Amino acid sequence: MTDLPRDDAIQAPALAAQRRQLTVMFCDLVGSTELSAGLDPEDMHEVIRAYHHCCTRHIEEAGGFLAKYMGDGVLAYFGYPQAHEDDPERAIHAALTIAEAVARLPSPAGRPLAVRTGIATGLVVVGDLIGAGSAEERSVVGETPNLAARLEAAAPPGGIAVSGATRRLASALFEFRDMGALPLKGFAAPEPAWQVVGPRAEVDRLGVRLGPGPAPLVGRDADLQEILARWVQAAAGETRIVGLVGEPGIGKSRLIYEAAREIGPDAVVRLEGGGAQVFRNTPFYAVAQMTRRRLARHGPLTPEGYLQALDQSLRQTGVKAPHALALIADLIGAPAPDAQAALSLSADQRRAGLIAALSEWLLKSAARWPTLMILEDLHWVDPSTLELVRELMANAPQSRLMLLYSTREAERAPWPAGPRHRQLALARLPEPALQELVRAAGGEGLSPETVAGVVARAGGVPLFAEELARLMRERPQPAGGREIPATLS
Repeated sequence: MTDLPRDDAIQAPALAAQRRQLTVMFCDLVGSTELSAGLDPEDMHEVIRAYHHCCTRHIEEAGGFLAKYMGDGVLAYFGYPQAHEDDPERAIHAALTIAEAVARLPSPAGRPLAVRTGIATGLVVVGDLIGAGSAEERSVVGETPNLAARLEAAAPPGGIAVSGATRRLASALFEFRDMGALPLKGFAAPEPAWQVVGPRAEVDRLGVRLGPGPAPLVGRDADLQEILARWVQAAAGETRIVGLVGEPGIGKSRLIYEAAREIGPDAVVRLEGGGAQVFRNTPFYAVAQMTRRRLARHGPLTPEGYLQALDQSLRQTGVKAPHALALIADLIGAPAPDAQAALSLSADQRRAGLIAALSEWLLKSAARWPTLMILEDLHWVDPSTLELVRELMANAPQSRLMLLYSTREAERAPWPAGPRHRQLALARLPEPALQELVRAAGGEGLSPETVAGVVARAGGVPLFAEELARLMRERPQPAGGREIPATLS
């Protein structure tokens, strides 16, 4: 008879140590030593317990991995064991929500609690189990966790300090203040550091993603001409919807960028926004982007400037919806004179009123002026924005409006197929087109052997080809080199 295994011998398969790009976050409760000196140990225990619970909840909600409690410190990984393409953004979002939530925790000392946070991104080896029993943890070997710890110590109370790599990878969604190059203990040279200011009010998605000098568009001429033909129909008064469908890196953003450039000033009103994984549950996130960018088309505005531009636009288009100015102003964070009356409505009334006001504003604009609405990453767009856009499309059969959207999943599009709605499925590029792209992105210095190697590694995906070509231009590798750019890791 075969012996049965003991309960303590039944374990999940161990995670092997892995080399991967990781975003590491350190949180620390400010002034905990002074706080503990003035509190009964049981009261201090309750403070730390509530603080740990708060950090854990927001880290896990953002998709992070709670690695360890260290007294009043918290260590978390973003990118292990589950990797996401936006781990730096997730870490910053978690840090912002933790800072806000900790400040609201009750404190027996009578003064608000605060947390400081450090975040760094880089290559590590992660996964080996060290310690035993309650001290068991997954080790991380590399410079990144040390940098995150030093940045945490350099952050101001309530602040978040991040490394240069984290800032580069998250600059599409967040604003930063340069802290300069800091002399950090254990590092031979000063390290550039940045303090998180908050989410960007205006997200230039295409500009940030493609950079100042995107490679030429190759292999997509037929798709571009189809979009432009649909725009001509929309500008003549027949609403059109064009969807770009394809896997990550296939060139959806690049094609949207080129189409918008070709349309140029013919689109009198241009609305740009999109979804983001980390903000997919933030109501009206994408439409708030569109609204801010529409109002600030001539440059950044103050909150009062947003209000003035919004008031002028609503008057110009003749919007009659109740509380339109106050509701839309609240959406974009601008102060409105009659805000109290609007905000006294129930949550359902405010939501319905906001959708009615935005719909009327956009429909009346599109009835007068050619309007291009760009909605990227539909698969991540928040439900409230989708509800608004669905209503807009349903009530605008004869407007001068074209919706141009991108998505990874064709079935996620909430608009039925028909003469007004056309989806373009983007396939991987053939080898000749990919070679052209690699030569353009990598410059004249790339040898034929290097071009062939990049093309083979890219597998027909243009983003991979472009980023690999730039990496080879900046940091040539020996034959068989397998380094991956941070933007692709």
